[in-house]
Amino acid sequence: MSLSDVVIVDTTLREGEQFIHADFSSEAKLEIARALVAFGVDYLEVTSPAASRRSREDARAIAGAGLPATVAAHVRCHPDDAAIALDTGVEALHMVMATSPILRAASHGKAISEVVRIAADVAEFVRKRAPDVTLRFSSEDAFRCPLGDLVNVYLPLAELNLFDRFGIADTTGAATPDRVAEVVGLVHRLTGTPIEFHGHNDIGCAVANAHAAITNGATHINTSVLGLGERNGITPLEGLIAVLYATDRAGTMKRFRLDALPALCRRVAELAEVAVPFNQVLVGETAFSHKAGIHTKAVYNDPRAYEALDPADFGLTREIAVGHRLTGWNAVRVRAEALGMRLALADLKEATARVKHAADDQRLSLDDVDRILAEVASEAMLRTA
Repeated sequence: MSLSDVVIVDTTLREGEQFIHADFSSEAKLEIARALVAFGVDYLEVTSPAASRRSREDARAIAGAGLPATVAAHVRCHPDDAAIALDTGVEALHMVMATSPILRAASHGKAISEVVRIAADVAEFVRKRAPDVTLRFSSEDAFRCPLGDLVNVYLPLAELNLFDRFGIADTTGAATPDRVAEVVGLVHRLTGTPIEFHGHNDIGCAVANAHAAITNGATHINTSVLGLGERNGITPLEGLIAVLYATDRAGTMKRFRLDALPALCRRVAELAEVAVPFNQVLVGETAFSHKAGIHTKAVYNDPRAYEALDPADFGLTREIAVGHRLTGWNAVRVRAEALGMRLALADLKEATARVKHAADDQRLSLDDVDRILAEVASEAMLRTA
């Protein structure tokens, strides 16, 4: 699967709703759905309509909003859940059932053969009721499941030709990229069925795992804005976008309105009542900041020297810090020129030395730097007068 062709299945409206601080109103869900589609996401996953009355109403409202996107309901592998979801008008069902020994024992208590039978029965029910709906079966906690058990789930289900796609979920977020590559690659090769990957971020590997999944056959990747979800969440939308952009800038810019991403992230953060993390990929406040002297000099000459991503493509600007003890004279020069000062090299170096000396003892503001520059410029004028 080409990175540039991967389908993003955004689940902010389902996994994101499971984030401990999130309590999206019905209006907020529609707002998020519209913003995601405006950005360029065309596949949205919503909470199971069987979860509550409002979950049903919200699914119906989003499915009926006329958005140019596929709306999928995440449901348990149960005919009642499937029937309730279909009644809301969603175009896709995402069935899920535990497969790992630990999760099977803690949840449904079924053997692998029973998992296959139940999934097959529910799929047949869905196909009779709604033959054109997109149907995905996902093994929950797949990466703590023995490969033999996974094969014994996916192969017989693939032979039924009832499913459009299989999901493979790193439910506990403990998988590493090599494990994801192994499992996704195996299931893809054996079944010949499109693969959807869902990866949690408990050990910080969600984006890397998504990349490993794509390069080993996954066609669909679950994301949520800011990675919101259970515990530490899942693959963040902006993280996956960064990977796609780094691989194919032109293609990613064509598919998505990249300049809309920062506002989307800020709005979802506001609705979830959290702050955007300072170091969040692309959209964090320090994502395009530079401080060390050797960095700032190179960035002034060519931003690509220390930036793999161009902030302008995302409607953002870079920040170059000047008032600190690591500063260099090139950074001081640029600030001086911004103030209309043309200082000789010796004066720039003197101003830089003063900035460094002052910054050793206290935090400097840009006004402090400007004051030092003004003093040095005044002294230079007196010398030449």
